[in-house]
Amino acid sequence: MAREFTWPAGTRAAAAFTFDLDAESCALAADRSSHDRMSLMSHQAYGPQTAVPRLLAILARQEITATFFVPGLSAEMYPDTVRRIVDSGHEIAHHGYTHEPMGSLTRVQEARVLDRGLDALDAVAGVRPVGYRAPWWELNWHTPELLIERGFRYESSLLDGDRPYALGSTESDASLVEIPVDWALDDWEQYAFFPGWTGSGVIESPAKAKEMWLLEARAMHRENGCFVLTNHPFLSGRPGRAHQLEELIEQVKALPGMWVTTLQQIAAHAASLDLPPYRHRRMSAEQVRDAFAHIDE
Repeated sequence: MAREFTWPAGTRAAAAFTFDLDAESCALAADRSSHDRMSLMSHQAYGPQTAVPRLLAILARQEITATFFVPGLSAEMYPDTVRRIVDSGHEIAHHGYTHEPMGSLTRVQEARVLDRGLDALDAVAGVRPVGYRAPWWELNWHTPELLIERGFRYESSLLDGDRPYALGSTESDASLVEIPVDWALDDWEQYAFFPGWTGSGVIESPAKAKEMWLLEARAMHRENGCFVLTNHPFLSGRPGRAHQLEELIEQVKALPGMWVTTLQQIAAHAASLDLPPYRHRRMSAEQVRDAFAHIDE
């Protein structure tokens, strides 16, 4: 029988610290000619080359495990970094191959992205991930079925909940676990800036970012929710930001009954609850036209 969502005995909420190891891939996905910009490529390479060792040291000091979403290209370009993440006991999850803008891809193209990413992670680190996060959090209506076909157990790209739920495929009776995210809990909005590529030029203080994220963590704790922070090593791995991140981890860990773990563990727990699948309703083009008919006439 399906049950309501509950956390494991002795806990009241969960928190996951996740890292998208985009490196050069997200800049290339936005503009393939970016490979000619040496400074931009170095900005992105900071993540796997310099930031990941710092972040792994923080996670070790705090005695927590994290989830790293790794594009296949990042794994192939920085195999030693990815293997070090695995050897440190952290989860590796799928994040496309070249951080592709998924909303523009057909079903066949997206299937190729998933398969090439899977092959890269297997070849580099011997990992078959059970989790997926769409680049730019851009999930397509056909994506859940593609993930289910490939044995994924969870995905983390949608933004419509405070705790995990069973995401039903719109094409079959199958489902996988959805662990929702939130743009307010992404460091891109706080720190990302590079001339001619991304950002407004306003780079926020790490103290301000930590304050905002801690407020969300405390609120999720009160609401028995799931706090999922998304960081990018090339952004949050800079020294001042990493220092504030470690302070945040300490304070989140201190919340009574807060289960700090990987998304894989959260998903496994959610799957054990036999939750009824939720199937998102897709509006048809005709429904959208009808919704605006009163002003289009």
